Amino acid sequence: MQDDTFHDAGIDRDPATGLSSDPATGLSSDPATGHPRPPRREFKARGSFVSRCKGCNLPVLNCLCPYAVGAESEARVWLLTHSMEHNKPTNTGRLIRDVLPDTEVFTWYRTVPDERLLALLEDRRYAPFVIFPDDQPDYAERVVGIDAVAEAKAAGHTPVYLLLDGTWRQARRIFRKSPYLDALPVLPLYTQRLTRYRLRKPASVEHLCTAEVAAELLRQGGDEDAAEALDDYFDAFNDSYAASRRHEKLEAPTAAMRRLLVRRDEG
Repeated sequence: MQDDTFHDAGIDRDPATGLSSDPATGLSSDPATGHPRPPRREFKARGSFVSRCKGCNLPVLNCLCPYAVGAESEARVWLLTHSMEHNKPTNTGRLIRDVLPDTEVFTWYRTVPDERLLALLEDRRYAPFVIFPDDQPDYAERVVGIDAVAEAKAAGHTPVYLLLDGTWRQARRIFRKSPYLDALPVLPLYTQRLTRYRLRKPASVEHLCTAEVAAELLRQGGDEDAAEALDDYFDAFNDSYAASRRHEKLEAPTAAMRRLLVRRDEG
């Protein structure tokens, strides 16, 4: 994934965003040793001085709030997000939580797993699948197909797509350095879809951002309505942010935005 509810005990968080007060790592001390960490400068992404909407975090020039919608799905999405992604306004993982209110978001730290995530992985109500390519032989026996999602539903479990939210390099590190993921089935995403994400340059057009991966998994797993809502919301985000980068105001809603407005009116 290109990008594209925090529950760490003892960390002060902004009640509006759920983010920790430390913008770099979320921790004032090393989680393994308890030793204080030196203060770090606040992460400054490109465009960090732009005036942003407090609701959607997009530039106010093209605020996304009028197009916010909610959707329901049988499957759940959990995000295991690299700590550096939270402060990037171009991260698309947060779009999933905007559309699907049951989405869980956890911050990845190599030395200290999130205790709530560990508990949920043991919860027999859920059937979690870690979403990752099947390009290495050492975990081939764990690879399953999308039909495993239907099998989980038939067995009375809630399927969970566990997305590793970060750059491809970060996602691979999360996959390799998280022993608690080793027992999970690996569900690769097979699709002919090419990325529409324009805010970061992908290594390949076949590399979908986090929101695109979630939408395609939802669609393939039978949650078509949620997939359509997320797809439209992603397109609205993509177009709004791209226009703001050009310092242009979108004078009329795009096709995706019009569909979102209709969904809001009907909801």
